[in-house]
Amino acid sequence: MNFITVGRENSGNIDLYYEDHGSGEPVILIHGWPLSSASWEKQVPVLVKSGYRVITYDRRGFGHSSKPTTGYDYDTLTSDLHTLMEKLDIRDATLVGFSMGGGEVARYLGTHGSERVKRAVFMAAVTPFLLKTSDNPEGIEESVFTGIQKAVFEDRPAFLTAFLDKFYSAEALKGKRISEEALRLSWNIAAAASPVATHDCVRSWLTDFRADLRKIRIPTLVIHGDNDRTLPLAVTGERMSRFAETSRLVVVPGGPHGLNWTHPEEVNKALLEFLRA
Repeated sequence: MNFITVGRENSGNIDLYYEDHGSGEPVILIHGWPLSSASWEKQVPVLVKSGYRVITYDRRGFGHSSKPTTGYDYDTLTSDLHTLMEKLDIRDATLVGFSMGGGEVARYLGTHGSERVKRAVFMAAVTPFLLKTSDNPEGIEESVFTGIQKAVFEDRPAFLTAFLDKFYSAEALKGKRISEEALRLSWNIAAAASPVATHDCVRSWLTDFRADLRKIRIPTLVIHGDNDRTLPLAVTGERMSRFAETSRLVVVPGGPHGLNWTHPEEVNKALLEFLRA
């Protein structure tokens, strides 16, 4: 197993697990919450076969990575990504951020610029700014996020079952675009994450990425499902062009939040067309 050290907590290293496959232009896939890099199962082989070097990694607190009790803010998470890119000497990369991973893409470009990055993809992402404020009336009430944290704290396994059903629109798509076994796989991945990370990451979703997005000057693709009930299209993907002027939106009809699993053909087609453009 491959690991890169990004810090320390007391006597132990904080290590990120990563996989590095194929050859060609690098594509870094950044997973969502509360899953791991295993959630890219339907993208990795297609991208490798299409001639790309594909790098996936588990965010701290998730998957095979270390599970510290600190660092679940976007500045730290972006620093982790930057360390990975430096140690692997990644250049001309396409950063693909799914859901929470879109925040890392935005904050990375806002902080470190595009010296190492050629393209950016925001897939069902948290950007531009989720929290409802006086200058962001389209946002979501803060009580929604505190409610999620409360549910995670009180009964994380039960919360994950309900959350993932909504994540994949299971009531409509189970047996058609996602199986009971695939839902169970996602639950097992999510349940194995750090309880602290699962709880604390929720607060990071309130980060304002608008200033980061305004700094983007590279080609940018936004992919979002029109049936995303976790991060609704109107609050997220449809607003991206106001801040990331170079962005282009692809809407996947019927796509739920977890569209990279339920609608892989549509997602992979959009990704490959963007990479080859």
